[in-house]
Amino acid sequence: MTAILEIFKAIVLGVVEGITEWLPISSTGHLIIIDELIGGLISDDFSEMFNVVIQLGAILAVVWLYFHKLNPFARDKSDDEKNNTIALWIKVIIACIPAGVIGLLFDDLIDQYLYRPIVVAIALIVYGVAFIVIENINKNKKPKFRNLDRLPLSTAVGIGLFQVLAMLVPGTSRSGATILGGLILGTSRYVATEFTFFLAIPVMFGASLLKLFKFGMPSMFEFIVLILGMAVSYVVSVLSIKFLMSYIKKNNFKIFGYYRILLGVVVILYFMIR
Repeated sequence: MTAILEIFKAIVLGVVEGITEWLPISSTGHLIIIDELIGGLISDDFSEMFNVVIQLGAILAVVWLYFHKLNPFARDKSDDEKNNTIALWIKVIIACIPAGVIGLLFDDLIDQYLYRPIVVAIALIVYGVAFIVIENINKNKKPKFRNLDRLPLSTAVGIGLFQVLAMLVPGTSRSGATILGGLILGTSRYVATEFTFFLAIPVMFGASLLKLFKFGMPSMFEFIVLILGMAVSYVVSVLSIKFLMSYIKKNNFKIFGYYRILLGVVVILYFMIR
């Protein structure tokens, strides 16, 4: 019975990760909240590792959906297209350096002091308000950068610096911070969102390896639970990414801002009553 319960929790967490990793509503925040409501997996150490490593499933969804765009060696690409793809990877890697440094230096401190429901709730509300404000400011503005291939390196690095905010404060949302940064720096919603997806690949891959290294070798059952969570995360992520890219063609991000504020208030009230 215990094993069945752990498998059920892994499936739930995989669904939550797949939905919230790509929508700008904070996957880490939701996973922390779910842990509070249904309990952690197997052990505290395993839960902490699981919540990060199932992001590998979400990464694979991006790689699968955008494989051709991200592959600089595709035979049907012209020389210019191949050069643009290589340039895109250079921008992604350089933009990820700040988040990688912060993750290595402060990972343990962030886990110890900031992985708290109240921190998550405040971050949800603050960035929810930020999305609404920025969308209102940009309402009648035309974005400066509407093509990812023409995104300047300086703007890419600026978006990468916004990603650091998500590394420091749970509940910020990695995708939320980088999309918001892209909008502030003049990109279109589509460009900001796509670049956010690509930034996730090295950052989340590195974070997952770091957590696995710290955790050590999982047991056979832990391994099965982890793979199941990753598989569910992968499938749901494919659907979430397709939904988001279709949604933003005709809509702005305000709905996600309102959702974040509502969820943040609910979390605060829940823990006050409890």
